[in-house]
Amino acid sequence: TPQQRPLESSKQQAAMGAPLTASTASRGKKKEGLEEEFDDTPIHIALISWLSYLFLVFFGHLRDFMVSVGLEKSRSLAESPKLASFTPLFRDFESFYTRSMYRRICDAWNRPICSVPGAKVTLMERESKDYNWTFYFTGERKEYHNLGSYNYLGFAENKGECCEAACAAIDKYGTSTCSPRYDLGTYAIHNELEKLVARFVGREDAITFGMGFATNAGNIPTLVDKNCLIISDELNHASLVLGCRLSGAKIKVFKHNDMDDLESILRSSIIEGQPRTHRPWKRILICIEGIYSMEGSMANLPEIIKLKKKYKAYLYLDEAHSIGAIGQTGRGVCEHFGVDVNDIDILMGTFTKSFGSAGGYIAGDKALINHIRAHSHAHLYSTAISAAVAQQVITSMKIIMGEQGGNQGAERLRQLADNSLYFRRRMKDMGFIIYGNDASPVVPMLIFVPCKICAFSREMKKRGVLVVVVGYPATPVLGARSRFCLSAAHTRKDLDEMLEIISEVGDVLGLKYLRGKKKAITSS
Repeated sequence: TPQQRPLESSKQQAAMGAPLTASTASRGKKKEGLEEEFDDTPIHIALISWLSYLFLVFFGHLRDFMVSVGLEKSRSLAESPKLASFTPLFRDFESFYTRSMYRRICDAWNRPICSVPGAKVTLMERESKDYNWTFYFTGERKEYHNLGSYNYLGFAENKGECCEAACAAIDKYGTSTCSPRYDLGTYAIHNELEKLVARFVGREDAITFGMGFATNAGNIPTLVDKNCLIISDELNHASLVLGCRLSGAKIKVFKHNDMDDLESILRSSIIEGQPRTHRPWKRILICIEGIYSMEGSMANLPEIIKLKKKYKAYLYLDEAHSIGAIGQTGRGVCEHFGVDVNDIDILMGTFTKSFGSAGGYIAGDKALINHIRAHSHAHLYSTAISAAVAQQVITSMKIIMGEQGGNQGAERLRQLADNSLYFRRRMKDMGFIIYGNDASPVVPMLIFVPCKICAFSREMKKRGVLVVVVGYPATPVLGARSRFCLSAAHTRKDLDEMLEIISEVGDVLGLKYLRGKKKAITSS
């Protein structure tokens, strides 16, 4: 039935968190009022990318044929002949991409770190003698610049106020609560944390959870049901998408930050009502993010609030990457745009980025939070946040608020903002295609060609920098990229060193697609 169908067909992949595609209206244009640019994919690069995937598929099938006739031995998982009558666990076609493409370049991911995720990290070196089917540790450990961890304010440390407070919490409460909040898992520190979060974001009450992903996936179903409508941005994170699907509500997807498309969907949905019965929707919920983690883009919050008020919808804002990272005092996109936080019905955020901890929260009116406490599976059945994790959030949040650590919080916020703007502008000056907002600490650099994904990661590692690279199916076919995450822990010297290396690798791999606009590389 239409209500059971979770996503519109052509927009299903986009809603799973995929970045903008070439058909998206915002491509190649600057978003008015947001200072965001999304350059078009160069035609020759698009052609090369498609041909590269075509060659990979061809040779993958050729190798599968060689395996089937006994010319090559397959190392991939397969069904045991002894279990022929059982339900299959593996299918050759379904594992084709993993077997033929991902396996060749998987050394670019899952790298074992053995240090804190600071400006520099220590990596346990590993090698493979069978083309990445297996790895072994060499016993060597090396230090690298870190451009992959979202430790935005540098609070993920093994020394300092936060670490000392977390250790003291372990001494007092132990390492785990060993119980859900509703049973014996609510400690005094949890109540303290929730009151502090509510005060920090400027809402009446808040509730916390042990996992950021589950905060979205486990709580959206408590807010809407099959008689409700969810209107979701096409770039929303997989946790939001999963939560929307689990709710059973009807889901419609609007183009990223396209206010005309959003208003059109709102208007038509109100006019038409529910499928078949055409009764009014019980509730309409708009789901957006503050900063979109694969694009570095911000939600057009002021305009979305206007539409939300005009059509009497509810607004769910995921601030996982924006809370603590932007705004003069770290209050996220609401502070950045100067909007009233009371205009956001449901404020969600995580502690894994700016606060150097784990878990998430939802803030809002007391009636809303009481409803979630009584009905949320993520609250009722999950083990409560450990005291050390909660204390890490409390201490870092108080530092941001200026209640501890003197002026340290303001200095970290200023450093992150300066680093983000400096790094992004230098990357553009060098001729790279960069997406997103100048205030965002997430800086995506477009790679496009699939064979350059791992090449960029490997070449950067050779020169002492660890980066995150992403390709299909996590992005569209023409959306392969490297996602840089800036931190207040980075010094200007760190950034200059990494920028020089990126420029060098960009020249080697031909990644400066805007070379015609290239300017001199200068340090300030």
